[in-house]
Amino acid sequence: MAVDHDFKAALMRGETQIGLWLALADAYSAELCGGAGFDWLLIDGEHAPNDVRSVTAQLQALQGSPSHAVVRLPVGDPVLVKQYLDVGARTLLIPMIDTAQQAQQMVAATRYPPEGIRGVGAALARASRFGRNPAYLKEANGQVCLLLQVETVAGLTALDEIAAVSGVDGVFIGPADLAASFGSLGQPGHPDVQAAIREAAQRIRRAGKAAGILSTDETQARTYLEWGYTFVAVGTDVTLLARETSALAARFKT
Repeated sequence: MAVDHDFKAALMRGETQIGLWLALADAYSAELCGGAGFDWLLIDGEHAPNDVRSVTAQLQALQGSPSHAVVRLPVGDPVLVKQYLDVGARTLLIPMIDTAQQAQQMVAATRYPPEGIRGVGAALARASRFGRNPAYLKEANGQVCLLLQVETVAGLTALDEIAAVSGVDGVFIGPADLAASFGSLGQPGHPDVQAAIREAAQRIRRAGKAAGILSTDETQARTYLEWGYTFVAVGTDVTLLARETSALAARFKT
């Protein structure tokens, strides 16, 4: 079946997709960033103060944006997967995946039976235009884009098996948590961590899946692109605002 999902199709073709992290948990700022020209925007539900309602508001604010909305859940919970899909998220990033079994559970959570275990409530859902799209139930499984986040030594050990799971579209490496798991908390640039990140891109691509990562350092982000990462977030709204406001104040207060 053809994929009516530009972001997912681009990942399948191996095209570079440049993104921005949204952690301000605000629909107004999300709308502002939606006009910046990024290929994708990540609405963060793990480390930002978001919930289902605030994520829904940001999805609504990005409705007319050319940037594709990706939602990161706080945890890989099938109940939360169901809720976020129902409110209109089409691409999910699930954190802290350490095993192929977890990966399989997340695939099942994003699919209606008999392919999965997603509960059926489409008539109430924003995703189906509140029941006005009669084809939604037939099309929904194929239109989900599932990205899994590997960010521990255990996850790296099982990376080949995780990436091989059918229904997983991409694997995202989390440098900060990976560094902590390596015993180098706060040092994602540690040579051992960077070596693992570089190797991970090769392993993910060998499995035929897209490799993703985040870096707020432009030089590092370009290095990740050279290593084979194709969906790369190159900044966060929080970091940009903090850096620029501090720099502006410093220029006038010095």
